[in-house]
Amino acid sequence: MQMFIGGEWVDAADGQTMESIDPATREPLTVVPSAGADDVDRAVNAARAAYESEQWQDMLPSQRGRLLNRLAADIRANADELARWETLDAGKPLAQSRADVEVAARYCEYYAGVADKLLGETIPVRPDLLDYTLREPLGVTAHIVPWNYPLQIAVRGLAPALAAGNAVVLKPADETPVTALKIAELIERSEWPSGLVNIVTGTGPRVGASLAAHPGINHVTFTGSVPTGIAVMRAAAGNVTPVTLELGGKSPNIVFADADLDEAADWVVKSIIQNAGQTCSAGSRLIVERAIHETFVERVVERMKALTLGAGIDEPDIGPIISQKQLNTIESYMELACGEGVTIRTGGRRATSPPLDRGFFFEPTVIDGLSADHRLAREEIFGPVLSVIEFDDARQAIEIANDTDYGLITGVWTTNVHKALWLAGQIRCGQVYVNNYGAGGGVELPFGGYGKSGFGREKGLEALRGYTQLKNVAVRIKPNAR
Repeated sequence: MQMFIGGEWVDAADGQTMESIDPATREPLTVVPSAGADDVDRAVNAARAAYESEQWQDMLPSQRGRLLNRLAADIRANADELARWETLDAGKPLAQSRADVEVAARYCEYYAGVADKLLGETIPVRPDLLDYTLREPLGVTAHIVPWNYPLQIAVRGLAPALAAGNAVVLKPADETPVTALKIAELIERSEWPSGLVNIVTGTGPRVGASLAAHPGINHVTFTGSVPTGIAVMRAAAGNVTPVTLELGGKSPNIVFADADLDEAADWVVKSIIQNAGQTCSAGSRLIVERAIHETFVERVVERMKALTLGAGIDEPDIGPIISQKQLNTIESYMELACGEGVTIRTGGRRATSPPLDRGFFFEPTVIDGLSADHRLAREEIFGPVLSVIEFDDARQAIEIANDTDYGLITGVWTTNVHKALWLAGQIRCGQVYVNNYGAGGGVELPFGGYGKSGFGREKGLEALRGYTQLKNVAVRIKPNAR
């Protein structure tokens, strides 16, 4: 496969390539260019030319909306192919990939509907002054996309950026480049200006770093780890380039004794096994009321033990871990657990029975008896590993939930609406779900975090603010003008 720059399919300027593999089998899927700084330059220049072209500058917002609706229709028309590639490239079960394809289409539809509704305001100052604001595009936006939701997160940034009138340079993760290139194929077939969307494949040090530091970039959106997010922010700061960072999480489900325990157990499991736990918003902490600790944890353990592992294409409950490197990270945390004598209620091991031994599989795991300050309860493991902590009352639950560097999502499980609403106001995080978790993709819901989970917001109308800049205009009105 080639990358998409300036409306053309091209190789890296220096000819370097890299291989994408299926994490379920370790077998190669495809070879893509491994771009460098010269390729990033070319992509940024192509995006700038497209942004400043009469075709794009003169295009009505409603026309941008129609192009996004066309892209949504094309994504749905190619849903089977996109889902299959997403599963082979990222490892996730095919049903989850199909859901990601639908969410990608919904992003396009949602932002198509608001492309012509980016409104300014009039500001009352005095009778002889007309003052108003305009929301204008930033220019060229860079999008550095992670490997866990390669299609969904690519379109999550592309759609609002284009709706607001920007041009785009997107770098997919080096582990999962395919579906971003497939989106480029759909864009090529439509009426988007040539060079408006550019997909540059390559590694973080060669492409991501060059993009973040490029003086021709007007905004950087990054989703990934905290250390890389800090590096992106530092690189962008050299050009005073604004950034949106969506980083890690150690999100809790808080379960009270008065909750519907079966429903809560179902959701606790879903929230930690989605994409094999390789999700920034995974419900990786279970904070459970002491009075129901044993009975509830047993419910969770039973459900975890019943899960199936396998290649995503075969529709298991859990697919593989993305890479050997990530699998090693998870195993290192299990060594820590064993060394400190905490209780592993189920799992805790790499899956080694055939045919799972061919890929990067890890058993769904429940670790019990943790204190709130234990590393396993504080650090992002990024795997199907659930850490269990007990609490005695609501205030202690809040204290434990907030005792983290992160603040992305919290689930609250109780039938007492007063308690739920009080907790929602006390918990420091970007999203609180009461008796549910995740809201089925949440296209309409602003998403982002507190603390080291990052800043800025993706999704919903709030995302559009990050892809626009505000201009104020003040016009003096002469009285009795003739």
